[in-house]
Amino acid sequence: MKINNLGPTGMNPYRKQMNKVASLGATTSKTDKVEISSAAKQLQETSPVTVARQEKIQALKQQVQSGTYEIDAKAIAGSVVDFYRN
Repeated sequence: MKINNLGPTGMNPYRKQMNKVASLGATTSKTDKVEISSAAKQLQETSPVTVARQEKIQALKQQVQSGTYEIDAKAIAGSVVDFYRN
């Protein structure tokens, strides 16, 4: 029994497809682009409230570290009761 070669030998049948993918990848260059809206830029800026909050936090940290921070239990209890009443 004799088998004849039906196609050319040594040829990759997927060569055209591989060349096409390689050429598309080489010609197209994808870049990422980020745009920040003016509202987002405004939110990123530090507000006076943020600055005042940071100053208060630093003062509380210093009081805790030096041992001068005192807790007012009645004020805390009153706040908790008011919170759950409303």
